[in-house]
Amino acid sequence: MTDDLNDRRTAAERAADRRRELPRRPALLVLLAAIVGAEALVMAGVVVWLTVELLTERPASYETALAILVLSAIAAVFLAFVAVHTLRARPWTRAATFTWQLLQAVIAIGCFQGIVATPTIGWYLLVPAVLALVLLFAPSVVAATRREV
Repeated sequence: MTDDLNDRRTAAERAADRRRELPRRPALLVLLAAIVGAEALVMAGVVVWLTVELLTERPASYETALAILVLSAIAAVFLAFVAVHTLRARPWTRAATFTWQLLQAVIAIGCFQGIVATPTIGWYLLVPAVLALVLLFAPSVVAATRREV
């Protein structure tokens, strides 16, 4: 006669088994997700700043100001989504991250030249973009995010 009550596994035991089954995330993948997550937080800060500016200052064009605010909010949500799924090692995050870092690097290069050049902001944009691009092609990141067919 078996004792079914004593043979059942607890929820904690099942959760421990699931944790053991999950593959370890490479450190470089976690670092990449942290960079993208930090960029998402900065974009969220930009959204807050633009909102305050829109409410306290008179823009030359309300339509343009609102459009920039909406696009910034979309970018912040997009980056947060990519950061979370980078931690989950989804294959599509490499392309999304590459595209964002490329756009960020182009904007950074624009900050180094022109009449209203702001090299400090350019460096703040360029350094994480280059670091993220290097991490994207690290063998451990590529292996972790490779789609198995």
